[in-house]
Amino acid sequence: MRIAVYTDYAYHRDGGRVYAERAFALFVGRLADHVDGMVLLGRLDPDPARARYEMPPAVRFVPLPYYESLSRPVLALVAIVRSMRTVWAALEGLDAVWLLGPNPMAVAFAALAALRGKRVVLGVRQDFPAYVRRRHPRRRILRVIGLALEITWRALSRLCPTVVIGPDLARRYGRARRLLELTVSLVAKDDIATISAALSRSYDQEITLLSVGRLDEEKNPLMLAEVLGDLTDGDGRRWRLVVCGEGSLERALGERLSRQGLNDVARLRGYVPFENMRGQYGAAHVLLSTSWTEGFPQVLAEAFAAGLPVVATDVGGIRDGAPGAALLVPPGDSAAAADALRSVAEDEGVRRRLVQAGLDWAHEHTIDREIEQLARFLAAS
Repeated sequence: MRIAVYTDYAYHRDGGRVYAERAFALFVGRLADHVDGMVLLGRLDPDPARARYEMPPAVRFVPLPYYESLSRPVLALVAIVRSMRTVWAALEGLDAVWLLGPNPMAVAFAALAALRGKRVVLGVRQDFPAYVRRRHPRRRILRVIGLALEITWRALSRLCPTVVIGPDLARRYGRARRLLELTVSLVAKDDIATISAALSRSYDQEITLLSVGRLDEEKNPLMLAEVLGDLTDGDGRRWRLVVCGEGSLERALGERLSRQGLNDVARLRGYVPFENMRGQYGAAHVLLSTSWTEGFPQVLAEAFAAGLPVVATDVGGIRDGAPGAALLVPPGDSAAAADALRSVAEDEGVRRRLVQAGLDWAHEHTIDREIEQLARFLAAS
């Protein structure tokens, strides 16, 4: 099988090599080991500063015109028009395309691939309308466009096999022609901690609370300051917060922590590459995910594999995707999150239950297992 893969990501060239900005591209890149040929379609950002993850040499990259964001629809539309001829030519000799959406570019490429007689497989990673509502709460036109794209993508899924991330999206796309529920995991079997190592963490003195992910509106990172304030008010200065991530609210989070007098117990590390995250998980005592909306967070797979107890907002596919592996709290409820974190710190039985469930989950969702499922599904579609 020879396949093209499209995600609405920016890529970079540096010294003749192609790099992605986000670790999800590492998951996509592993697919190249299971196909006869793979083409990666994506925006080429001329600035190499965010070139983080090198794509495998076996992947042929086809650059598309760059636009900064879909939140600027006119520029995105121009880029779509300019991309059509490039994509039409790139489809020559391929058997199928896997298009992750919904977004305008993916819809246009699906039409092109169908015209060329190629098999079209759709991909969905998150509740797109919810993402747009949280990311752009005051831009009604973008919310309308987001809903229209979601409706279009669901309609296409009735004609095309569809890959979704997590059980919540599986329900939403339950009428797809064929459906694969997948988990994005970058964890290899040998990376998974042992139960004894995981339970050897001491909770008697300082406790490090870890947050990993984009610091954007839909991730609700400002809640971290409220949670930390609650914890330090009730438990002295025993708690420490480490935030690994970057985004539009990074400065706002720093300012809120400063106003609450928490600078001495909080550290914003900025973006930490995936290959350096193992040390962060190993040094932490509990992971907190505060998102308003998710499919199934990639970061949870990494925390489970590290044997790290998890507290997360009850959104997306987390409850059904990893039952019993995280303490779930209502989205936006900082007091409930602080209470759940205290229970992790104070109750060894709670920790043992969460750690064991997380490790069991990680063994069932290694990158090799997930990629093999995906490759079989794409080949059969």
